[in-house]
Amino acid sequence: MVSGKVTVINPSGLHLRPAGTLTQIAMKCDSDIVLIADEKTVDPKSILNLMSASITCGTSVTVRCEGKTEVDDLKTIVEAIKSGLGEN
Repeated sequence: MVSGKVTVINPSGLHLRPAGTLTQIAMKCDSDIVLIADEKTVDPKSILNLMSASITCGTSVTVRCEGKTEVDDLKTIVEAIKSGLGEN
């Protein structure tokens, strides 16, 4: 298992559009992925779970990946969140 931290930079947080983008990216990953934010643990491969976490701008998120492609998947998810998920 590998993990990393990243801060959400989207001004409106992970609302529908960036959450949908993150879900699409996560679904392409072979690892089991969880996001931990404000003591909430969610599966980013489910847009409903991701939206229910109400992750706002400035929130520090821990990304955990476990599986055969965990290192690459961690890098993919962290970089996507850092980039603003297409909103910046």
